[in-house]
Amino acid sequence: MPSYVITGVSKGLGFEFLRQLSQDPTNLVIGIVRNKASTDNRIAVELTGRPNIHILQADITDYNALQKAAIDAAKITGGSLDYLVANAGYVSHWDAYDPIGVLGEKPQELEEDLMKCLKINVMANVHLFNLFTPLVLKGTAKKVITLSSGQGDLDLINEFEIEVAALYSISKAAMNVAVAKFNAQYQKQGVLFISISPGVAEVGHFKDATPRQKEGLGGMLQKFQQYNPDFRGPMSPEASVRAVISVWEKASVQNGDGGSFVSHYGNKKWI
Repeated sequence: MPSYVITGVSKGLGFEFLRQLSQDPTNLVIGIVRNKASTDNRIAVELTGRPNIHILQADITDYNALQKAAIDAAKITGGSLDYLVANAGYVSHWDAYDPIGVLGEKPQELEEDLMKCLKINVMANVHLFNLFTPLVLKGTAKKVITLSSGQGDLDLINEFEIEVAALYSISKAAMNVAVAKFNAQYQKQGVLFISISPGVAEVGHFKDATPRQKEGLGGMLQKFQQYNPDFRGPMSPEASVRAVISVWEKASVQNGDGGSFVSHYGNKKWI
């Protein structure tokens, strides 16, 4: 019975991971969320009759809560874990529409937002990995997956002059390095650590954008179309999650995938 722990399953791609993985009754799927009650209610309505789903409450920035979640997860799985999926994250709306030089006109806000990106998208996941890797080492699949972003790719940024989302991009690039460092430590023990970008998926991040912000967002989408002329807009969460799962199922330490940063295509094509 393959076991999964996934952070941030209350909405977006996280809930879609929960939905797809729990379709197989032989999978044991554990979700970690900040608000357990509302997530339990959504599951009761949308994913009825799935006793293989377990929801644990923890804010990923709260080390003690994560530590308790690891202990509780071990009780559910019998002490091991096959897959750990670091899906929860912070997508800044403050940095999403202006280049870093414009953000610098508000230095305090810039510093606060960057620190928030780093705390949630990097530090919380480092703690997550340190707390759950002992369980993964006892598992069979031994795979640790981080949801990253093509925005953290230097070549993409430079070649297509992607100016916006600087702070978010910095945090994702930093987490990619953390994944490589975990790989350097644990690949000799057969654990795969890998960063996967889910592509451009429609999860409602920018639905409340102002007209000016939408103009800035439109510029980025134009760059995406320049990168891939076949790009016609964000894909569905279902398609994105299906692609990411396919990538991690094919990836292995033996194939040299440990510590790598790839797209939902399994390569460096981000869109």
